[in-house]
Amino acid sequence: MLLVWLTSRPIQCSFEQGRSEVAVAVPIKAGIEKVPGGLMLVPMLVGAVVHTAAPGAGEFFGSFTGALFTGLPAILAVFYMCLGATLDVKATPYIAKKGGVLLGTKVLFAVIIGIVAGRLMGEAPVSGGAFAGLSTLAVVAALNDTNGGLYMSLMAQFGRKRDVGAYSVMSLESGPFLTMVTLGVAGLSAFPWQTLVGAILPLALGMLLGNLDPDMRRLLAPAVPAIVPFLGLTLGLTLSLTAVWKAGLLGIGLGLFVVLVGGAVLLLADRLSGGDGVAGLAAATTAGNAAVVPSIVAAANPVYAPAAADATVLIASSVVVTAVLCPLITMFWARRVLKQPMTATEGPSAPSADREGVPQDSADKPAPGERLPVAQHDER
Repeated sequence: MLLVWLTSRPIQCSFEQGRSEVAVAVPIKAGIEKVPGGLMLVPMLVGAVVHTAAPGAGEFFGSFTGALFTGLPAILAVFYMCLGATLDVKATPYIAKKGGVLLGTKVLFAVIIGIVAGRLMGEAPVSGGAFAGLSTLAVVAALNDTNGGLYMSLMAQFGRKRDVGAYSVMSLESGPFLTMVTLGVAGLSAFPWQTLVGAILPLALGMLLGNLDPDMRRLLAPAVPAIVPFLGLTLGLTLSLTAVWKAGLLGIGLGLFVVLVGGAVLLLADRLSGGDGVAGLAAATTAGNAAVVPSIVAAANPVYAPAAADATVLIASSVVVTAVLCPLITMFWARRVLKQPMTATEGPSAPSADREGVPQDSADKPAPGERLPVAQHDER
């Protein structure tokens, strides 16, 4: 009977089905991705609108809808576990060196800035004047996380493609762990060791699963970009548009500091370690998911609660500013280093020698045994 029922059903050919899907498709994702860091920032703005217009909506609806208003920690735990699964501990010496230099420089620079800002501001945000809302938490969190998708894209265009693999090492900066450590080193209110371990445990567990079983990596890695919009929405449901408006020029200033001052430090470190500086400049960004760090830090230590809301919107502004300016600055430097015309949408016009004397087209190829990151997640 089942066979008769199946054969009696009308069958739609794949061509007709494809035409139907195309006819009703609305380019929502493509539109969101036109905004720098859009998969994180657009849902966050939607959440902020909902929270501003109906702040009690979560309690009113309850159940799964209400969980979106309060479930940020659980979503982050899943996100970092999936992200950890993409990290390959079998990095080649070149990838380990390049990624280690960039990661170490970013962390050290954030510690120095954190110490200076901590002496000037302490844990609380600035209460008045042109810098109202600025805090040590905002500055450190903006410096401590790199936009992975943008870095890998720029490396594929302007640097050597094997430099893309350096992000597998730099991904260790993801999450609140390094920000918590930096704030403690800066002499501000520290965190219990249990909190620090809990902040990095999901990432470490994901790394363990992904490196023990490649099938687990292939299962978890594609989930990283899919979770990002939910992070943005849930975070936005804790924000008010009033706070977003107050960020204004201060958020732009924070982004300029990250991409210009931070970029200069990373450029110098990359050159001193034998690189050409392109990778250093490409890493001078703020990742979209860095915007969730202040709320996590505030939950772990209530001393930072007054700074969390303003820090979130300042970091969101820095995400946009760095995503716009970093490619332009990296393009300018790459043209100078490679000594050939280049635009943001095209690579070198002809093979040329890189700084080590290796033809650029061959240098772009990964060395034998080198691995590239499994998932390219734009908002990281």
